[in-house]
Amino acid sequence: MADSESVISATTGTDQQDDPLLELSDEQLFQLVEQTIRGNEVIRVETEMFEKFFRRVEPKDTNSFQPNANFHTPVSHVQEMHARGSRKRSKSRSSAIDKLLRLTAEQKCDIAQRELEELRYEIDKLKDESERVLDNYRASLEEAELRVTEIKKAMYEFDRDICKGSVNPRSGKIVAEKVVRYYEDKLRCRDTLIEKLRLKNSTLKVQKKKLQLQLKQKEEMGEVLHEVDFNQLKIENQQYLEKIDEKNQELLRLKLMAGNTLQILNRFKKRLHTLTAEAEKLQSEIASRNEMLMKNEAETIVVEQERMVAEKKNFQLKKHLADYRVPDIQEYVEKKASLSELQKTVKSWERKVEIAQMALKTHRKSWQQLWSQSQQTGNWMHSGDSH
Repeated sequence: MADSESVISATTGTDQQDDPLLELSDEQLFQLVEQTIRGNEVIRVETEMFEKFFRRVEPKDTNSFQPNANFHTPVSHVQEMHARGSRKRSKSRSSAIDKLLRLTAEQKCDIAQRELEELRYEIDKLKDESERVLDNYRASLEEAELRVTEIKKAMYEFDRDICKGSVNPRSGKIVAEKVVRYYEDKLRCRDTLIEKLRLKNSTLKVQKKKLQLQLKQKEEMGEVLHEVDFNQLKIENQQYLEKIDEKNQELLRLKLMAGNTLQILNRFKKRLHTLTAEAEKLQSEIASRNEMLMKNEAETIVVEQERMVAEKKNFQLKKHLADYRVPDIQEYVEKKASLSELQKTVKSWERKVEIAQMALKTHRKSWQQLWSQSQQTGNWMHSGDSH
């Protein structure tokens, strides 16, 4: 026990003296830990891939292979610490051994390529199995749907023909003969269907035998495909798959282009709609302006005619004004005096006319009275003569 403690103290002392981590700061230690974790993760992934490849290549040897458990005894721990002290001394020798034991980059790429192909093969196999399972489920679902439709149809026909159409109107009960006839017809239909399926099955068996004979003849003639042919077909299939991917990418690009074109088309349609509405508005405005222009032209023609008449009249007035001669003052005074005398004479005559009209009214009134009196006397004399 004392020996182990002395060994531990000696090794720890040498580690503290030769450990380069003591000279690093906390940030540098953190970065170093992060790099170590990332490197360990990469090494773990590579190790898992190499173990999988090794198990696939040598399955019998790897079944008995078990990794050692992380169990350390005190003696092993002391030995490990003692070995840690002498690690720097054997660093060059261990690096050379590691170089001999490690895989090259080309070997790693080859293993990764093989694992990738194996993974693709497994994915394709799982896809085929899933497609097969889905096809079985689809077939079962279609069969169930057909069965449900047939049952619904049979229920509808039974309700129509038996429950409603076979009821005796007098007794209100179902006639047994119609029920028996209905089931006999159904059984007869099933027998015919079974016979058709049997004939179809026999024809399919004959076709199967023919295909088996053809396959056997091809095998005898040496036309059977070998592994090389399958590899060639696999390569061609891979090429066709790449072409299909390219076509899908091109189709996706064309779909995106079609979507962009559709958006542009919709934008231009909206713009066309707005421009059409604006054009209709402008056409209506142009029609109203044309109508207003026609009215203005008609008014212009009328105004032009009135202008011509006014110009003619103005010309006559100007001519009359040019030919007008101003009378003398004496003549103007005499004319003015004669005008006043004439106005006085007109007023006197108007007064005389009014007086004459009043006299006429009185004379008419008296004459009407005399005429009425004469009429009354004449009527009275006529009535006396008659008596």
